[in-house]
Amino acid sequence: MLRKSIQLALISLAFTHQNDVVHTGYLDISTNIILQGIKDTSILCQIEDDELTRPIARKILDDREIYFSRLVPLSAGLPVLSDFGEARIGATKQKGDIMPGIYRAPEVILDMEWDNRVDIWSIGVMVTFGRNGITYGASASRVSPEKCEIPQLLGYRSYLCPSISLLVDISYGRIGNWKGSIPIPEQSFEMRAQRYHGDNKELFVQFPKRIMCWLPEARPSAEKLAYDEFLMQPIQTRTRSSHSS
Repeated sequence: MLRKSIQLALISLAFTHQNDVVHTGYLDISTNIILQGIKDTSILCQIEDDELTRPIARKILDDREIYFSRLVPLSAGLPVLSDFGEARIGATKQKGDIMPGIYRAPEVILDMEWDNRVDIWSIGVMVTFGRNGITYGASASRVSPEKCEIPQLLGYRSYLCPSISLLVDISYGRIGNWKGSIPIPEQSFEMRAQRYHGDNKELFVQFPKRIMCWLPEARPSAEKLAYDEFLMQPIQTRTRSSHSS
């Protein structure tokens, strides 16, 4: 289910990028904005009936009511990429503060120009960290080195050109001269793949490693990522099984 949803989201993103649209998004590309399509609309009637017979818990305030979330029955519909309210249109490089802190790409944090590869970065964060994002994120206006996991995760010299290397040194500090008041927490892609084993673990680790790198141009396009071996493995397994039978 995870692989299928990510793959279809990447196909949607490839179409978006081919039409010179950068998603960016107030919630960015995360589990919050990948919606599950509904095939059977009777699910909605079921939710309405449940609300009439068993109203959901709520907190009533002077100016509003806050409702507890209601679990929605599973649907076999295809995932849908949503929330284009903050999208940027055009093929030229952009600049400015975008993306929520926990999903923010390095080039945005460093106040550099950016393009549609920021969306690719968001996919990597979503796959690796899920809903929580990179919990020690930083704003573009004030980078806080002791509260940022990115250098620990990517390495200080990984894929760096001289100009970005200088900015990273200024913003995050040199690895051999770290003087932050709070140590950067230890991070690795392998630590995030503990629920996988064998080939699944190796393929999973390599997927975000392809995505999350300092240089935007080093990140694959959405179209290329849609055919990554990690995402294609279930399809290839089914194909081999059908041929052998």
